[in-house]
Amino acid sequence: MSAIAGFLRANRMQPADVPVWLAGLAIAALWVMPFVWMISTSFKLPGDVMTVDIEWFPREITVQNYVDIFTKYPVWRWMLNSIIVSVSATFLCVLAGALAGYALARMTFPGRRLLFVLYVASLMVPIEVYAIPMLLGIIKVGWANTYQALILPSVGNVFSVLIFRQFFLNFPRDLEDAARIDGAGHGLIFWKIALPLARAPLIAATVIIFVLNWNNFLWPLLAVFEDSMKTLPVGIAAFTPVFGTATQLEGYALSMAGATILCVPSVLVFLVLQRYFIQGISSGAIRG
Repeated sequence: MSAIAGFLRANRMQPADVPVWLAGLAIAALWVMPFVWMISTSFKLPGDVMTVDIEWFPREITVQNYVDIFTKYPVWRWMLNSIIVSVSATFLCVLAGALAGYALARMTFPGRRLLFVLYVASLMVPIEVYAIPMLLGIIKVGWANTYQALILPSVGNVFSVLIFRQFFLNFPRDLEDAARIDGAGHGLIFWKIALPLARAPLIAATVIIFVLNWNNFLWPLLAVFEDSMKTLPVGIAAFTPVFGTATQLEGYALSMAGATILCVPSVLVFLVLQRYFIQGISSGAIRG
């Protein structure tokens, strides 16, 4: 009992918080189980993948699945494409979101509320609705199989705008008024005062947009046709097992290895920036 009491004091928890903490721990365990299974399967021999009994750890650890991925497929090229697309699209999207969020929060112009409503309403429109018209557009202008076809459609992401708008709504007006007394306009206030203070939403938007772009599958699948221009999510789709064939077990192990490689950058980005990510998401969450 003393050990439990010491644990509660160390974590600043009340006895009533214990059931909530245990429930959260159980949910976290359920959430992480597929990732453990994915990583474990990626190190299994093809013959050990489909077994009657559930085996969380491989009988014999092998890295041959990873060797096959990097030797039989242009994974390095796919990874380079994903890095170029994700970093470029994230930078442009965060910049555009910061500008739009500041304008919607701090500037007064006709149609501002309507524009914000349209931004929010666009979240309910799935990509399947506008993917084909957008694809026909990039083919018409000759952008098929190019980086700009993969990058530019991701610049107008609404999540970035919403995060920055919520932060700039709570931005201290005293700082803005002091800058105006010194003759600063909206442009100077944004670049010199508002944006440098928006570190938390900046990092939160960066994490969200980077992960979305890194894991994007449908649009890169449609926009590029050449193997050398594929991104990593599209490329690892080639590892998908063909059921009912002799290569089913090998394909399943390769697909798990490919999925593990795909998950690593997103997980690392979140783990490194999780503190600022949570601060950015919660900033301005009450005020609308």
